[in-house]
Amino acid sequence: MDRWEDVLSGAAKGPVASLKRWALWAASLAYGIGCRWHRFSYQFGLKRPFQLPVPVVSIGNLTAGGTGKTPMVAWVARLLREEGLMVTILSRGYGSVDGAANDEALVLADLCPDVPHLQGPDRAVMGLTAISELGASILVLDDGFQHHRLKKDLEIVLVDATCPWGHGHLLPRGLLREPRSVLALADAVVLTRCDLADGRSLDELRRKVGRLAPGKPVLLSNHRPASITRESGETRPADWLKERDVAAFCGLGRPAAFRATLEAAGARVIAWREFPDHHPYSRDDIRSLREWAADLPGETAVVCTHKDLVKVRLDDLAGKPLWRLDIALKISDPEQALPRLIAPLARRADEIERCRDGEEGGETEP
Repeated sequence: MDRWEDVLSGAAKGPVASLKRWALWAASLAYGIGCRWHRFSYQFGLKRPFQLPVPVVSIGNLTAGGTGKTPMVAWVARLLREEGLMVTILSRGYGSVDGAANDEALVLADLCPDVPHLQGPDRAVMGLTAISELGASILVLDDGFQHHRLKKDLEIVLVDATCPWGHGHLLPRGLLREPRSVLALADAVVLTRCDLADGRSLDELRRKVGRLAPGKPVLLSNHRPASITRESGETRPADWLKERDVAAFCGLGRPAAFRATLEAAGARVIAWREFPDHHPYSRDDIRSLREWAADLPGETAVVCTHKDLVKVRLDDLAGKPLWRLDIALKISDPEQALPRLIAPLARRADEIERCRDGEEGGETEP
């Protein structure tokens, strides 16, 4: 059975793979009509976005699968929180089970413990709840580029430098959620995983994005291993993985990016398992992982992503320590383009909070 990404990328050969690509291409035509109409209906006033009374910063992407949105959402939320603002994160909650927080919410709770996070299909309702019940003065909308129901004040769009155009096709034939031309609507574009792309292709990508989003800042960023951490809290520097045999598993949209990050850190990946994106690990999955780990050589390090460990919640597998790989987002922004774009929204949020404080301070007993 061909891996799905091999089918999409064209790496899978033969008549069966070609037939799959043809069928997916036909489906992508219908998808393309739908996504264009959806954006068009809001752009030209057929539908009206809902405007909240506080600023909204959107973090989104152009392709399905992992582009590093969660670290970027955390980066923006922390920046606003460090300004003393009452910020709340809003997200759809993909992969949540029975209304429980999904993996991204659990990771963000670790990364931003003092920032509330609301999940639900109607982000407008969630935004009103954040304002009325949590006192939010500014909102960070996770995965917001294709969410047009909410009026946004700032659009930050991420493009994965290792697979920027989703194999050149719209879903489901490729990974593009919209045509690349919509990058013109971004206020800033951040290229992610630049450390995993070669210099020549990165320069070409930056020029191409600059043509698609003229006049908008195009920034480079890296997702570098910072440390490894167990469920118990034990932590070691990421250098500990260098020249060490590693068995890794993950449930991500683009698992190859996780493997490439491990290998870039110097790890020797000798065993590998993949699960679907946002996979809810069952008892059978845990049993299977324990059996898999039991067959590994004794000194093998078992590593997963932060999103996986928050669901597995184990300190070891078959007596072998289980580590999550902690990633540090490094943005190259010498001209401070992102802080400059965010600054006026932060000032608005501060004014909102001052007005609230004034109203509360002006109340008197009847």
